[in-house]
Amino acid sequence: MWVTSSSANHVVRLDAKTNKPGAIVTAAKPCSGLVADFGSLWIPSCGDHTVLRVDAVTGTLQATIAAGPADSEGGICSGAGSIWMVVSKESDLVRIDPSANRVSATIRIPKGSFNPIFAQGSVWVSSNAGGTLVRVDPVTNSVIGETPVGPGPRFLTVGAGAIWVLNQGDGTIARVDANSGKRTALIAAGIPGLGGEIAFGNGAVWATVFDFPMTRIDTETNTVTGQWHGAGGDSIRVGHGSIWLTSLMGAKVWRLPIPER
Repeated sequence: MWVTSSSANHVVRLDAKTNKPGAIVTAAKPCSGLVADFGSLWIPSCGDHTVLRVDAVTGTLQATIAAGPADSEGGICSGAGSIWMVVSKESDLVRIDPSANRVSATIRIPKGSFNPIFAQGSVWVSSNAGGTLVRVDPVTNSVIGETPVGPGPRFLTVGAGAIWVLNQGDGTIARVDANSGKRTALIAAGIPGLGGEIAFGNGAVWATVFDFPMTRIDTETNTVTGQWHGAGGDSIRVGHGSIWLTSLMGAKVWRLPIPER
């Protein structure tokens, strides 16, 4: 489990067996979002406007790619043999070739798009400004569709045959079919505002924002089946039989048992 700390200019690997910090990678103001693939961890640096590639085991720097993240709350993903990230406010999606450690394609997408994810052979990017989910074909490196999802969409996750979108504008969560690209549900989660994250695991969708550190969505019924209120919340992941939740203001990472349904 890897965690970024922008204020400390490093990325830390947490040992899932001991819950103790392991390798520490120095990075200038690492942005939100990491991706592990091709034997490496890929780190967007908001300080140096680059992407760092480090060995996923040792944390040793392998390459520095000249591609500056468009937003500190942007993201990065892998798919179709490549790494994908939005690099400008005008919204240019770049494709990074891991065999050459360089940008191999640049795709103009709707302005105000920041967060990519890969599912069902496509790259999907939330357009915060446009209120849509943008679909990109990695074969042609072109936009092939847009789906209205709600106001201020930002964070994405994939699971149960769908892309799930956290809408910052009204706190809803949209469900988009990963094959057809159609929105099939809009869930009133009641978690609007800046910041946050969304993840899939253990048959459920988990969302976090400030003051509502955890909200659980049942993927069979598309309903909220649990919500926790209180201090904390900002990033969330499911793995190693646990929920990993960060408290940005408290500078903590909580490891929690997965709640019963």
